[in-house]
Amino acid sequence: MPQTEIPGTEVTARTRLRWWTELPLILLVYGCYSAGRLLARGDTTTAVDHGLAILRIEKDLRLNAEHPLNRLFTHEAWLGVPADFWYASLHYLVTPVILVWLFRRRAEAYRRARTWLMTSTFIGLIGFTLLPTCPPRLLDAKYGFVDTMAQYSSYGWWGGDASAPRGLGGMTNQYAAMPSLHCGWALWCGVMLWRYGNNRLTKVLGVAYPVLTALVVMGTANHYFLDAVAGAVVMGAGFLLAPYVMRAADLVRRRITPRASLVAARSEGAGSPIVSAGCQTSAGERIPSQRESRLASGAEPDAAPTDAGDGAPAPAR
Repeated sequence: MPQTEIPGTEVTARTRLRWWTELPLILLVYGCYSAGRLLARGDTTTAVDHGLAILRIEKDLRLNAEHPLNRLFTHEAWLGVPADFWYASLHYLVTPVILVWLFRRRAEAYRRARTWLMTSTFIGLIGFTLLPTCPPRLLDAKYGFVDTMAQYSSYGWWGGDASAPRGLGGMTNQYAAMPSLHCGWALWCGVMLWRYGNNRLTKVLGVAYPVLTALVVMGTANHYFLDAVAGAVVMGAGFLLAPYVMRAADLVRRRITPRASLVAARSEGAGSPIVSAGCQTSAGERIPSQRESRLASGAEPDAAPTDAGDGAPAPAR
């Protein structure tokens, strides 16, 4: 007998996403991100030591690309000014735009992508807390770095305190350099554009955006090269953990939603031909006890009722 599926009892029923539940969630995570950067200030001396340690490691590995890029952006305003605007704005514009695009056009991929981004962001906050790091622009001038944001501050809304608006620099944690979530979020955006874009332009942008962001954060002296590498590592860890986070979220949702628990319980027995505690009914029997009453009255077990009604006697053979 073909098994029919009862509506609403699917084991893996998809949760319908709605913008009025997604938007507060995104804002909550961003609020935690901003608050985490603010609270995890760390000791200045320790942050400077960490920054200098990164420079020494890069020098030993011959990876020091920050100095030539910073000199280029400092001497060429046509590169430095756009780079400062890039650093100060695209981080907060491109990422939410891609989230909205996925929500509207790629709903089947949105939940995993959103969970990946959020998980990686929280991992980055742990890094800010455990490893406060002084960015190159805040090191002593003898180390050869120039703060391009301060140099070109007359062109934009920022002051001398990184990308914060004038007068609000004290409300940011300027030692949250390791890992670089500018690079991490840009990498996430690039993967989304490459994987879900349907033309060559989106794939080109998917490669160009994270690469250019890495060059910008180093050229403006806001991050070291290893900060960018750490941002990529954090995104990789978030990608691996995202399925487990989604599974845990589903488990919590089932526990706090009675209807979801009921649906899950009903789905386990959906389609089973066995009813009434293991007793099977034959055609025309409404309850299993009918068979017992017929056997007690001398009727043959295989006797079939006529269409005269449920209580009609079976024809003699």
